[in-house]
Amino acid sequence: MAKTEKMEEAFPYRVLDLTDEKGFLCGAILANLGADVIKIERPGGDPSRNIGPFYHDIPDLEKSLYWFAYNAGKRGITLNIKTADGQEIFKTMAKTADFIIESFPVGYMDDLGIGYKALKQLNPRVIMTSISPFGQTGPYSQYKASDIVATAMGGLMYISGDADRPPVRPSVELSYMHAGAHAAIGSLIALHYREREGVGQHVDVSIQEAVVRQVYIETGLWEYTRSLYRRCGSRARRGTVMQKETWECKDGWISFRIMGGAYGRGIQPLVDWMKSDGIAGPLSNIDWSQVDIMTMTQEESDVWEDAFAKFFRQHTVKEIYDEAIKRRIYLLPAYTPKQITEDIQLKARDFWTKIDHEELGQALTYPGPAVRLSETPMHIGPRAPLIGEHNQEIYEKELGLSKEELVILKENGII
Repeated sequence: MAKTEKMEEAFPYRVLDLTDEKGFLCGAILANLGADVIKIERPGGDPSRNIGPFYHDIPDLEKSLYWFAYNAGKRGITLNIKTADGQEIFKTMAKTADFIIESFPVGYMDDLGIGYKALKQLNPRVIMTSISPFGQTGPYSQYKASDIVATAMGGLMYISGDADRPPVRPSVELSYMHAGAHAAIGSLIALHYREREGVGQHVDVSIQEAVVRQVYIETGLWEYTRSLYRRCGSRARRGTVMQKETWECKDGWISFRIMGGAYGRGIQPLVDWMKSDGIAGPLSNIDWSQVDIMTMTQEESDVWEDAFAKFFRQHTVKEIYDEAIKRRIYLLPAYTPKQITEDIQLKARDFWTKIDHEELGQALTYPGPAVRLSETPMHIGPRAPLIGEHNQEIYEKELGLSKEELVILKENGII
């Protein structure tokens, strides 16, 4: 069934989203841009619905906050593409799709007869974006990998953590986020090419390569110097010195760096404030405009840090930040998630978006679009689909299947 004129106006492009958590973000970005993204799950629900945290800490396939976050704005259907009937339905949908995004093992779609080579025969304009741990080719292409593997083999883990401990994985699945963002960019580049040449193409996204792109400074450093900076945890390297970057206060943390030279003017007002409290100590007579951070010793840095640390612990984050604005001191609060939602700048720009979850009886708060476009604003929502929520809407109203056919498909585990 053809899309209505209203749908064409609202959703100029259609995306069939077959991804799991490795590629959720790609579909989310395209949905934010206004595409009609149809999330295709296996009957019974996508396994990713089991990923926490959960609404009110109640494990439930329909209450995964992880699922909510990365699938808002999408419609949802169930379809078993491992069956012959499921494959035929998918092919029918692919004939009018603009994008197909998937994160199955390399070759899986081909084995089912619905890989790019088969689908482009049905729809030469279709763009298929495949997200896999190591890409579609190469000696590792058939290997499976989780986020920790991609993070390690992409080089990010080696530079994460503390110098006196083994490398660590960042606390969130950064490799999947990088891959999803790269997949969205690659898909849009392919769309630009299609608008000019009239044909789609296969976009091959390697999660490992997406991670490598995030550590390009370190790879370049190694190439030219055969050395890397030591892991420094919450500290930062300045010349040969390791310096604190996060500092404890009475009720939280702030981010602050000891600096000199031209940036020393941002340190002097802080020291003047400390003098008025009578605790500047060893910082009192330093000309910060003459301090060269690159040649200072670790011993000097440690003495100065002790003085600053003592002062910060005597004040709240708000006290320090309010005074920093008045005195033009270079520091800022290290927000907790709760504090981020209360930030006056984000509130002033209406960054936070409320999305209704009728089945939960309330609206949940979501972050808004990452960019603002004056002519084609991005949008967030509606909430992520329930399992098979749009089966009737898509199968019956758009594909023209009858209610009887839907019942048969349901009974046979096709949808």
